Amino acid sequence: MGGHMGGEEGRRVGRRAVLIGGGAAAAGAAALGWEELRRLWWKLPGTRRRRVEGELDHAGAVWTAAARANWRRADRPDDFGIDRVVVHVVQGSYATALRVFKNPGHGAATHYVVGKDGRVAQMIRELDVAFHAGNRAMNERSIGIEHEGFVDRPRDFTPAMYASSARLTADICARYGIPVDREHIIGHVEVEGTDHTDPGPHWDWDRYMELVRRAAANPSPGPSASRPASASRPAGGTTRAGGTARAGGTARAGR
Repeated sequence: MGGHMGGEEGRRVGRRAVLIGGGAAAAGAAALGWEELRRLWWKLPGTRRRRVEGELDHAGAVWTAAARANWRRADRPDDFGIDRVVVHVVQGSYATALRVFKNPGHGAATHYVVGKDGRVAQMIRELDVAFHAGNRAMNERSIGIEHEGFVDRPRDFTPAMYASSARLTADICARYGIPVDREHIIGHVEVEGTDHTDPGPHWDWDRYMELVRRAAANPSPGPSASRPASASRPAGGTTRAGGTARAGGTARAGR
């Protein structure tokens, strides 16, 4: 029930209150904003976050870079939280996946490629957004893992591939606090709006999830982040390169 204060006194008190309040707010903003500034400084005009060529997020991988046109620079999980892993099948060989993801005209790539023999290539840093799911929001919140093979050939999904991919997924889940369940580890076919069917009916989800759970319970020794590695050597030739676009592979849309 305070009365109204008029005249010069009111103006003086009001201005003083604004100045004091503004000063306190500025001080608070400075204190609260310092950590934010330290986190986002690289987004300021003319500033680029330092990157190290060949740096890895998963210790079991080798680095071979995707074309710059196939991903978007980001600072995840600070700017976009990561809570999904998306499983793909390339409809081709390991070498095919690496080749097309290095092609700037392809318009898509995943963070990782896993071969039938268990080899893993990292092509995009996890902090960046890969164009893989055909859905912008899913791209921003997920990490994409491509697998060598064809959706209609169950023999392509080898024990070595399942085991290696499961270790990779468990590692990703551990680092970002992603629950190891089918709500958070999904197939490309489950992405909203997609017209892809991979990993297809022959991908053994029960087997895969059990392997992920085992790997999560017994993580591999040693660090799993940020160490340089030599470029991978693609294996063999290609088989039915590209395959049926809707059956597998990464999606171009949704950057």
